[in-house]
Amino acid sequence: MSKHLIEELVKIKGIDSDYIDAWGRPATIAHDNQIKLLNAMGYDLSDESRLNEQLSNEAICEWLTALNPVYVFRKSQIVELAVRVSIQDAGEVHTLVINLEKGDTQKIKFVPADCKLVAAQEIDGIEYHQYMLTIDAPLAIGYHQISLRKARKNIASSCLIFAPDACYIPRDLANGKKYWGLSVQLYCLKSKRNWGIGDFSDLCYLVENAAKLGADFIGLNPIHALFPASPDACSPYGPSSRRWINFLYIDIESIAGFSSSVVQDYLKENDTYSKLHELRETEFVDYEGVAEQKLGVLAVLYAHYCSHYLNKNSKQKRQFDQFVEKGGDSLHTLAVFEALQLKFKEEEKPYWGWQVFPPAYQEAHLPAVKRFAKKHAYDVDFHKFLQWQATLQFDAASKAAKSAGMKIGLYRDLAVGVGDGSAEIWGNQSLYCTNVSVGAPPDVLGPLGQKWGLPPMEPDALYQQAYQPIIDLFESNMHASGALRIDHVMALLRLWWVHKDDDATDGAYVNYPIDDLLAVLALESQRNKSIVIGEDLGTVPDSIRTKLQENGIYSYRVFFFEQAEDGGFYSPAHYPVQSMSTLTTHDMPTLSGFWHCDDLVLGKELGVYPDEAVLNALYADRHASKQRILDSLHGHQSIPDTISRDVNYVGMSTALNHGMQVHMAKGSSTLLSLQLEDWLEMEKPVNIPGTFKEYPNWKRKLSHDLEDIFTRNDIQTLAASITQGRVGASQP
Repeated sequence: MSKHLIEELVKIKGIDSDYIDAWGRPATIAHDNQIKLLNAMGYDLSDESRLNEQLSNEAICEWLTALNPVYVFRKSQIVELAVRVSIQDAGEVHTLVINLEKGDTQKIKFVPADCKLVAAQEIDGIEYHQYMLTIDAPLAIGYHQISLRKARKNIASSCLIFAPDACYIPRDLANGKKYWGLSVQLYCLKSKRNWGIGDFSDLCYLVENAAKLGADFIGLNPIHALFPASPDACSPYGPSSRRWINFLYIDIESIAGFSSSVVQDYLKENDTYSKLHELRETEFVDYEGVAEQKLGVLAVLYAHYCSHYLNKNSKQKRQFDQFVEKGGDSLHTLAVFEALQLKFKEEEKPYWGWQVFPPAYQEAHLPAVKRFAKKHAYDVDFHKFLQWQATLQFDAASKAAKSAGMKIGLYRDLAVGVGDGSAEIWGNQSLYCTNVSVGAPPDVLGPLGQKWGLPPMEPDALYQQAYQPIIDLFESNMHASGALRIDHVMALLRLWWVHKDDDATDGAYVNYPIDDLLAVLALESQRNKSIVIGEDLGTVPDSIRTKLQENGIYSYRVFFFEQAEDGGFYSPAHYPVQSMSTLTTHDMPTLSGFWHCDDLVLGKELGVYPDEAVLNALYADRHASKQRILDSLHGHQSIPDTISRDVNYVGMSTALNHGMQVHMAKGSSTLLSLQLEDWLEMEKPVNIPGTFKEYPNWKRKLSHDLEDIFTRNDIQTLAASITQGRVGASQP
């Protein structure tokens, strides 16, 4: 195999050969790693002649297609479309038809030969030319369909995306206002009325009471749809579908028909309320128990709802039908997938992920799947109903936030990918490289590197699908949300790909069309009036941070990572204004856990660290960091003098906890997010990166019921101090 050929292919497919690691050191990608990723992309490198034929066919296919799959431009750019025609047709009149998103049509007649020639290629004795057609007609922001015609015959179709120059930033934030809010893991919320897991009614209660204390937003974990047949697969960052919602967050008691005799009789016969009491009292969310209770009651409630509303010409029927129509293939795919999994589980057949389905069911569009969907239409519609109710209740929580006076309201979190056995991949397998997992090379959060078990979208396949999967993701996650946090925003530029059989360190970065993806993001952000926060932690080139800022995306700044070369901590007053700052995240210990090194103790027990030397170095670094934190807090008069200046004599206390939070509130970041766990001075983390079954990740509940939190004097005092700090930071 020609080395030059492989190098060219690596370059064409966007696979990096080197990078700068999280510590600023140059790192080289192993050649074997690149080969494995090329194989995963569908290139057989064992036969050079076959590879050359494959590459030649791809090039020919591109030249024989008159238009690109999609064209993406910003409002400030000149719109130039690449058009490919044979030299025989180049002198003839062509018509470009632009069907605008809002219904109008523009027609542009042109002769390709009169346009700028940029490339030429001979195929089977015929010469083809590529020209650049400039569009002078004004375009509206949006998604437009275009077609190329010659002599009234349509010869090609494509999509033209015309996007704003940057994401949405509210005027008050642009004028210097500083807001704060709370970040929560929705499933962690405890209340005296929920069913053992936080739900959307808990969220309504939270936004109303947090708003009274001055909060302008509530940040949520990803609330993506998980796996009803496998409730214990509970990581919000490994969902089944990122377009849809986890039905476990539904407050069943808020659905019309819950008080009916048929539902109440079911609850009594199954001793449901006694079981719910037990589920509420557990320290960790019992997903299996919660799902069993909720699915059982929802099935009875759905039957009642059908007989009273959906089987009639009712308002509810019309609303449901509209929801289903708008959800389209994506909603249908999820519903069929969930019904199929539950059916296989009931029949005691393998059901975890589409890979273990019988071959006739391993792809969403196979005939057997269609027959199943038709035969089990009632079950499929049941899962569509769950999504409808979840969406209605999320929308209600969003309205509650706005009604309570929150300037931003709810902000959602978009996971970087979906699980390898997910409905999203099942429905669009050509988009994903299923033999690969995304992750991260070694960094501060993961010394051994990270491998997340999430197959990546293949960049060229995404382009061939005109970016529609990304458009759908951004639109659905910005719906009824004042902001969207994009987990691992570096995915817009590049992702760390690792073959599924390799360790996390044996990967390579694969690049994505960042300018096109940012344009789509800006369009959906402006359209939904949703702020965008990019989680830009880990191995991040400086140039990408500049590009994100220019596109109106807020950086994500974590206090514990904002250290100078000498080990000192930057003052929050020096953080970028266009950023969201925070003390800790869901992947980090709580304030108490950090200060007492609980994460290092747990990490040792769970085998997270490669050897004792690494662990000892981490302990030494933590001790030094804590001293530097004390130096900074005392230097800014953020904590009282009663707290020692010597770390050897300072344990975590309420005064230190509150002092750190108020210290952040006085910072320059436009947005400040604080974890509800730290308000409650909790110690156990919600997640330990690099672990799976070793620790109950994504299950730990809050230590107090919601009804008891906001009446506490210490909480009210802390919130008032944070609000005052933000007001002071807003002053010019």
